[in-house]
Amino acid sequence: MSAMTVPKFSAAKQKGRKLAMLTAYDFTWASIVDAAGVDAILVGDTLGMVVQGNSTTLPVTIEEMIYHGKMVVRGTQNALVIVDLPFLSYQISPEQAIANAGRILKETGAAAVKLEGGVSQANTIAALTNADIPVMAHVGFKPQSIRAVGSMGKIQRDEDLLLADAKAAEAAGAFGIVLEMISSPISARITKELQIPTIGIGAGPECDGQVLVLNDMLGLTEGFKPKFLKHYANLHEIVTKCVQNYANDVREGTYPDADHSHQ
Repeated sequence: MSAMTVPKFSAAKQKGRKLAMLTAYDFTWASIVDAAGVDAILVGDTLGMVVQGNSTTLPVTIEEMIYHGKMVVRGTQNALVIVDLPFLSYQISPEQAIANAGRILKETGAAAVKLEGGVSQANTIAALTNADIPVMAHVGFKPQSIRAVGSMGKIQRDEDLLLADAKAAEAAGAFGIVLEMISSPISARITKELQIPTIGIGAGPECDGQVLVLNDMLGLTEGFKPKFLKHYANLHEIVTKCVQNYANDVREGTYPDADHSHQ
């Protein structure tokens, strides 16, 4: 598999090739996900919840995104690495966005950044693109807007607004766009009318690709099972059992045995 680039990612839509994207937050998981053949790895600000234990993505800082982005890039050979711009790292001005996105690309080695917004962030997307910083947009449910929206995971059904946001992001120069928690018929229309790839999460099968949070799809986040999520494993149960077995072996004196001891 040859390394994925921003132009290759964008061109996949015209070739009819679906794009598979997952999150990762460190070297080990990035190495596994990359070797398994995904097209892109998102260093998502979801690390605020699945890594840091926060209830939202809002506390995540630019320094933390850079820290995790570095680890993921070190573990990646072929996938396109995209790093989220966290809350208040781009909303103040396009100049702020360029400075922070530039830091991410310089300090992590990632290929692109992602930000939330369509019409409201069109000027910022254009500024980033003009600075040769590849940017992916994110419309529909926007986790960084949780305080304004009021709750996580609200399905977005305002077709005119969603289409306007998606088209504004494309016109501003975004190379791709995440559609989150959008009803399938609306996502299908957006995907049909845009030239850039749409990457769905809770947005139905008609998108040009899909993204999931790695911890969620592996069943590590116990009790989290929205309608769109498919569990490909139950690692929470498997890891719990492994740790219990280890603890029991240590307490019973059966580990380490002769096979696991130096002579």
